[in-house]
Amino acid sequence: MKNERKTVVLVDDNITNLNTGKAILKEKYKVFPVQSGPDLFELLEKVSPDLILLDIEMPGMDGYTAIRKLKADDDLKSIPVIFLTALSDPGSELEGLDLGAVDYISKPFSAPLLLKRLENHLTMAEQRKTLESYNELLVETVVKRTGQVDELQNAILNTVAELVEARDSVTGGHINRTQQYLTLLVDKILDEGLYRDATSKWNMEYLIPSAQLHDVGKIAISDTILNKPGRLTPEEFAIMKKHVDYGEAAIDAIMKNTRKKEFLGHARVFAATHHEKWDGSGYPRGLKGDDIPLEGRLMAIADVYDALIAKRPYKEPLSAAETEDIILKSRETHFDPVLVDLFKDLKFQFADIASAYNQQLKAA
Repeated sequence: MKNERKTVVLVDDNITNLNTGKAILKEKYKVFPVQSGPDLFELLEKVSPDLILLDIEMPGMDGYTAIRKLKADDDLKSIPVIFLTALSDPGSELEGLDLGAVDYISKPFSAPLLLKRLENHLTMAEQRKTLESYNELLVETVVKRTGQVDELQNAILNTVAELVEARDSVTGGHINRTQQYLTLLVDKILDEGLYRDATSKWNMEYLIPSAQLHDVGKIAISDTILNKPGRLTPEEFAIMKKHVDYGEAAIDAIMKNTRKKEFLGHARVFAATHHEKWDGSGYPRGLKGDDIPLEGRLMAIADVYDALIAKRPYKEPLSAAETEDIILKSRETHFDPVLVDLFKDLKFQFADIASAYNQQLKAA
């Protein structure tokens, strides 16, 4: 039923924390408080929760042991887990995120923060289920009615893109703007007759829409890191960089379940290579020069331009002139020199796209 309340399990050995958490959550959710890891798994034999709030420091089975057991069970591993902790050690947080927790919430509880975090993660979990349903429907429909495939593909692309955007209100519009920047560059390549070997293999119907998925791997990155209001530590940046691998793996998983892979093929390349650099210093594979697929070299310019000219949690926006200067100075280091030369001809159009978005924000 649409209006049925979501189910949350709260695990904490401290009865005061259990009572406080239940009092905060009970108006919006069905809350099942338990005091230990073994009690959690006994409850899970009878209840299928939408989310688990899991304390780390508990006697016997601690939170780390419990989440390892959850992630090893095919029936339980998809349940989102948020760790509850009074620890201030960032290493402990990183360990939990590596084990599969989607977020951290510090104790004592802040009621508005606790409710908002739950709302965000339950929304994302619901969107994931929607995406899985789209994918199952796509597989079935490919076999029965191939004429409906394009419509379903667009539904998948839009659903995933909206899911990625929903994670971060600060960088909203990034996907739309990078698509516009890409369109300018691709049109210029075609007009100039450049890179014909690569472009001749592209399906132009799918190329730009597929770019929506370039950051899909950020779905797997914790809000704690994704929306941190400051620069990431080296350890946090190492986790952030994993979004490339996560994105490639997610698209691979979808491709295994559909016969028509062309539109996802472009998306996979965008996701896997948009952080590679012309001089080989990028990630995840350290590809260099023409070894980087053209899609990745294009997205690198679009992605960096937007990151520089837009406000981010850790920085104020740069001006169009400052952004252009950085792009031009990164010719033959970060970016394909041929594409930088094209950008030079298009820089005012890039700036117009960014300006139009800023005007929309002011008018909103």
